[in-house]
Amino acid sequence: MSYIFEYTFFQNAIIGIIIISIAAAMIGTYIITRRLVAITGGITHACFGGLGLGYFLGVNPVVMASIFAIASSVGVEWLSTHHRIREDSAIAVVWSLGMAIGVLFVFLTPGYVPELNTFLFGNILTITTGDLWAFAIYTIVLIAFFALFYRKIVACAFDRDFARVIGLPVRFINYAMTVLIAVGIVLTIRLVGLMLLMSMFSLPQMIAEIYCHRFKSMMFASIGISLVCSTTGLLLTTVIDVPCSAIIVLIMVGTYLFARLGKVISQRLTMQ
Repeated sequence: MSYIFEYTFFQNAIIGIIIISIAAAMIGTYIITRRLVAITGGITHACFGGLGLGYFLGVNPVVMASIFAIASSVGVEWLSTHHRIREDSAIAVVWSLGMAIGVLFVFLTPGYVPELNTFLFGNILTITTGDLWAFAIYTIVLIAFFALFYRKIVACAFDRDFARVIGLPVRFINYAMTVLIAVGIVLTIRLVGLMLLMSMFSLPQMIAEIYCHRFKSMMFASIGISLVCSTTGLLLTTVIDVPCSAIIVLIMVGTYLFARLGKVISQRLTMQ
């Protein structure tokens, strides 16, 4: 199996896993802490509208998906903040609207759209050097933002009302994090696809949350969990011919169930 590491596409996949695991752990910890898992699905499916419009207009679909993702994420935050609409309701509107626009324009696009399956289901083995640079630049910006505003991000994630009372820039943090989530989702499309992307931003954090109770420890644990599960899934696909993204998600779900079961057993043993 060692020969597979000699191929450039496999090396790119490994590097992509490392970079995205770091970024997804940081973004995902914020999402889990703020109870915003649904927004990942909403923005992810809103991206489909951008993809469809991009194919129809003959422009870069990733660029259009980015515009749709940022617009939808900011729209959700704006609706929930200024119009007192519940976030889950705003997400539902964005989710359905994005999918409807995507389906409409894909249908109107002449001919067959072969690249669409790549964005829907993803293929980590198709990551290019350009994708890696985009991931790396985004991750550097994300790390810099967390380094500058870490305490404010944590405060806003756990209790926005209290953060607002003590004078923290809650609106700025919320909008900035919302945009970063949207950009992260778009950049991860090529990794696992629209249909499976939510797992990268939630499952490692849910696993870490079972044993970690602090933002920082949960974030670092998520990085390790994501790296192990994703690398294991990637290596398994060299043995069995199945989609890599599906295997990664199944491993993450299995790990979550195993960790949850282990926690329950340990608690019962402690009580005895």
